[in-house]
Amino acid sequence: MTEATYTVEGMTCGHCVGSVKEEVGGLPGVQKVDVDLATGAVKVISAEPISREAVEAAVAEAGYQVVA
Repeated sequence: MTEATYTVEGMTCGHCVGSVKEEVGGLPGVQKVDVDLATGAVKVISAEPISREAVEAAVAEAGYQVVA
């Protein structure tokens, strides 16, 4: 099991959180996505490491940007 945390910019509400969770959670191998709206932290738990590029693309598809 692998865990990685990213900081996402631009989320302002529960709908934003849901969009990010849906897109990132749809990546192959992702088992769980936790999002902290206040800090922008997105924790991704997966069976195998997920590339940063794949996570960035999923976040971008939701309409936001990984900044760290």
